[in-house]
Amino acid sequence: VDSKPPPPTTTTTKAVKKTASAVKTPEASFAALRVDITKLMARDKDFGPTMVRLAWHSSGTYDRMTNTGGSGGGTIRFKEELAHGGNAGLDKAVKKLEPIKKRHPDISWADLIAYVGVVAIEEMGGPKLKFSYGRVDELDPSAVTPDGRLPAADKGDGPGPKTQKGLRDVFYRMGFDDRDIVALSGAHALGRCHADASGYVGPWTGTPLLFNNSYFVLLKGLKWEPNLETGKFQYKDPSGNLMMLPSDIALVKDPKFKRYVDKYADKKGGQDLFFKDFASAFERLELLGTKDLVE
Repeated sequence: VDSKPPPPTTTTTKAVKKTASAVKTPEASFAALRVDITKLMARDKDFGPTMVRLAWHSSGTYDRMTNTGGSGGGTIRFKEELAHGGNAGLDKAVKKLEPIKKRHPDISWADLIAYVGVVAIEEMGGPKLKFSYGRVDELDPSAVTPDGRLPAADKGDGPGPKTQKGLRDVFYRMGFDDRDIVALSGAHALGRCHADASGYVGPWTGTPLLFNNSYFVLLKGLKWEPNLETGKFQYKDPSGNLMMLPSDIALVKDPKFKRYVDKYADKKGGQDLFFKDFASAFERLELLGTKDLVE
C-alpha cells in the first residue's frame, strides 16, 4: 500500500497560499503601521509632537512602589484617564488614532500608543529608538490610576524649590534620576502649548517639528522673563515668540539639573550626548508597567 499522501489539489494549494499570505509577522505589522503613522504626520503637522506627548503620558503614570500605571494596558484611551488634568486635549489625539487601530487589529492599543511616540521622534529627526511589543490592553477603566501622577508645570512657586521637588517626586517615583529628568524634558523641543488644553500658550523653540537640542540651547542662552499677558504664569524670550514653563526654568535654577542642561546645550557634542541620554530614558519610560515584551 502506498503510504504517501496524495498531492494537494490546485484548490487546496491556493487556499494554503492565501492563508499564509494573510498571516502577518509582527515585523510586517509594525512596518505597515509605521507607514500609516507617517502618512498621518504628513497630513497633520501637529500630529507628531502630540503623539510624543500621548506616548509619554501613557507611560508616565507608573509607580514602582505599587507597580501600577505605565504603558502596559493602554489605559490612556479611556475617557476616565483622558479627563486627568495633564491629559487635556489628548482625547482628540486618541480619536485620530481610531481609524489606524481599526486597520491594525492585531496590534494592541497599548503597543500602538507606545509605537507612535517612537515613530514620531524618529521621523522628526530624533534618535533611533528600540521598541518592544506585546502589551496587553486592559479591558475596562478600573485599571486607570489616580489623577496627579504626571509632572506639574508649576507647584505654586514658579521655578522655585516646590516645583523642583515636584519634578523629582514624579520622576523618582518611576525610577528615574536627575539626568533622566533633564534628558526627557528635552522633548519640549517639539510642539507647542495651547490655551484650550494646558492653559499655557506658545512653542518652546522656533523649530517645533524638529527633534534636536535647541530646547537646551535656548533655555540656557536666552533671557527669559515672566509673561504678564498670559492667563497662566509662564516665561517669554526677548522676541515674545517663544515660551518656557516654570518647570523648564526650574532646570536652570537648580544646580543639579543645570549641569545637564549645560552638557546638552554644548556646541561640541551636546546634541549627540542628548540623543544618547534621551534614547536611554525614553526606552525605559515606555517599558514601565509592562511585562514579557518581545524586542
